[in-house]
Amino acid sequence: MTTLARFTPARPKFIGVGAMVIAGVMAFAPPVMAETLDLTSATIADVQAALGTRKLSSEKLTQAYLARIKAYDKQGPAINAVILVNPNAVKEARAMDRERRAGKVRGPLHGIPVIVKDNYNTVDMPTTAGSQLLAGSIPPTDAYVVKKLRDAGAIIIAKVNLNEFAGSGGMTNGEKDAKIAAMGRAQAGFSSQGGQTRNPHDIARVPSSSSGGTGASVAAAFGQFGLGTDTGGSVRGPSSVNGIVGLKTSYGLVSRAGIVPLSLSLDTSGPMARRVYDVAAALNVMVGVDPDDSTTQMSVGKAETDYTKFAKPGGLKGARIGIGRDFLGGDDQVDKITEDAIATLKSLGAEIVDPIKVPNYLLDQRSGVYALLVNTEFKAQITDYLQTLKPGFPKSFDEIVALANDPATNYRSPEKAFGLKYSQAHAVGIDTPTYLALKNRTLPAIRAGVEAVFTSYKIDAILAPTNSAPAQLIAEPRRGGGGRGDSPGNLTNESWVPEMVVPAGMTGEGLPVTISFIGMPFSDAKLIGYAYDFEQATKARRLPKHTPELKTDKIDY
Repeated sequence: MTTLARFTPARPKFIGVGAMVIAGVMAFAPPVMAETLDLTSATIADVQAALGTRKLSSEKLTQAYLARIKAYDKQGPAINAVILVNPNAVKEARAMDRERRAGKVRGPLHGIPVIVKDNYNTVDMPTTAGSQLLAGSIPPTDAYVVKKLRDAGAIIIAKVNLNEFAGSGGMTNGEKDAKIAAMGRAQAGFSSQGGQTRNPHDIARVPSSSSGGTGASVAAAFGQFGLGTDTGGSVRGPSSVNGIVGLKTSYGLVSRAGIVPLSLSLDTSGPMARRVYDVAAALNVMVGVDPDDSTTQMSVGKAETDYTKFAKPGGLKGARIGIGRDFLGGDDQVDKITEDAIATLKSLGAEIVDPIKVPNYLLDQRSGVYALLVNTEFKAQITDYLQTLKPGFPKSFDEIVALANDPATNYRSPEKAFGLKYSQAHAVGIDTPTYLALKNRTLPAIRAGVEAVFTSYKIDAILAPTNSAPAQLIAEPRRGGGGRGDSPGNLTNESWVPEMVVPAGMTGEGLPVTISFIGMPFSDAKLIGYAYDFEQATKARRLPKHTPELKTDKIDY
């Protein structure tokens, strides 16, 4: 929020033509109140208020974010989240300033610098999905969401790292032999194109799963908010271990067109930010029916026109919140912070239903369903995507596998090379009865089962720790999404429901812990309201210790 910074007195006001000072006393005009924008905590509304005074420019705002990237990404703690800084970011900011001076303001995102995960197509910058095999690949069009952000006046300040091909694309999913499975698991936050991204709260730890570059960048304040994708926890895990807000959107609410696919039966696109309000403001622009993604037809009549109106106090009053104790028990500190969060919900007027039970058949099948879906769909859908690229890049999944395993390529991720080859050998085809039965019968049954939990307990949302454990060490063998443990994870993807992540506290080691609100399909707006109410009551988010404030973060206007 804006804060009072200083008083600047006006020039002395003299009386009379001869400029004689009456009684030797100078009369002063009322003091002009200057304010300060704190880059690391300001919301989009705060930034727009400052920009509206014309004393702050989008150019200056963008330069301040670039200063943080310069100080902390490849230098200092070397978070290594950024694959590419937009070379035209300042130029684009100046263009937004010119429009503002001319009286044209496109909306709340006008002149706002944002971070984009490098599996979103950008027509003016390469899109690699974290693979060195796609280095330099500039797609023919922007992703639908990227275009909407640009049209709203947002500035893409950087493309950021991810688990290569969103992690599970070409991986030993479903393998029961632990040694073989480990051979195909690159560490969370690592890609052959971007290398290893580090957690800004503890640089010895991972930023979690495939949106880890976005999570680390947003936490470190490299941009106002960021874009992530989520197929099995990849918005939620990085939001959690980096201590920020994130929304895994309802399936069909946001288009995936122009995003490198992992599994289109599960893929979602969602905003990640330091404040709940910013998630809501970003979602306002991101939603929409896209003819190139038929699933967005599901949102007709269900999407809100203004999600920010739900970001107000009182959202939890009267809400029935079920406690998902199936997802506790992984870490004493996480459990303690979650119990404190439940107490806060009660104090804010929520009606707590404790516990609720998710049937074992839904919990037990999660990983098997996910593995078969992802292995099958990635093999076919990445080929469809590669066919859209310009000459000089791989055109099929099989070509990706061959290049990754060719010694002449000097491929920088032996785990991904192994995982791709494993997937080539074991994934079934999209026309096989096994896959079709899973997609057409099992997934609808899972959705019905999860919705039955809400109906049976008459609850508005389920609360659970987002991760059952904090971020793991980079030096440790990879587990799950780098700290997810037995979390709701891929069950929410398989059931197409939204999940909202909000900071809840810090462990004794200074690692963030978050809680999640999980709702029925297209209840995203309600979840924003619950998260906002909790956020304002607790103010639990912390700026990472390895990326502290710079002098340029405080902008007077």
